[in-house]
Amino acid sequence: MTEHNSKRIFLAGASGAIGRLLAPMLRAHGWTVLGTTRSAAKLPMLQELGIDGVVADVFDADKLRDIVSGFKPDVVIHQLTDLPLGLDESQMEAALARNARLRDEGTRNLVAAAVAGGAKRMIAQSIAFVYDQSEQPHLEDAPLVPSSHPQFGETADAVRSLERQVVEAPLEGLVLRYGLLYGEGTGFDAAIAPCSVHVAAAARAAELAVTKGETGIYNCADDDGTVSIKKARQQLGWEPVSR
Repeated sequence: MTEHNSKRIFLAGASGAIGRLLAPMLRAHGWTVLGTTRSAAKLPMLQELGIDGVVADVFDADKLRDIVSGFKPDVVIHQLTDLPLGLDESQMEAALARNARLRDEGTRNLVAAAVAGGAKRMIAQSIAFVYDQSEQPHLEDAPLVPSSHPQFGETADAVRSLERQVVEAPLEGLVLRYGLLYGEGTGFDAAIAPCSVHVAAAARAAELAVTKGETGIYNCADDDGTVSIKKARQQLGWEPVSR
């Protein structure tokens, strides 16, 4: 991708665990970043990260489009999630439903805003742990669990929706399938299951994807044999390390 002189990035989900690490990385490379948060109380934190902040609801399509169109970003990064700290089991059923809506409807609104704002590239967070039973390590074209799956069917449908929307959008669309996050701000100090990834490595993958890689899907997880990360290594130059 050819970098523009303006070097502007719209970071949706800037106050999240990945966003808080990603924003300074982008600033260090000379990008002007406008980051979103759902809470006005978090705007000072975004200022401390060296970026401008705006309160935005991804479900308010008109306001979102106006914000992005006014900023005119080169790149839009989608790091929006709605999950409890530490994946608190008592809150997960409701959280999975909220996350599914965010991946489907929220992504639709963000893609539309990115296109309206003239963005040339979009990078979106997805997940690498809803592959169906197939030979490991799973490649990116391996099937996800079916809609009928009792626990993760809705999640997988929402992932398919998010990924299809980003990859088929009229811009360069890259999807990063992250493993289960651990590290600062996630509630987990170390990996709790196969197919995990350190939050700093996840942020690094998004930073690399700003200028590297072709439209498509990339597994970004620890190299534990669950998923293949060959594509991310070759096209993004990414490694699953925390530094």
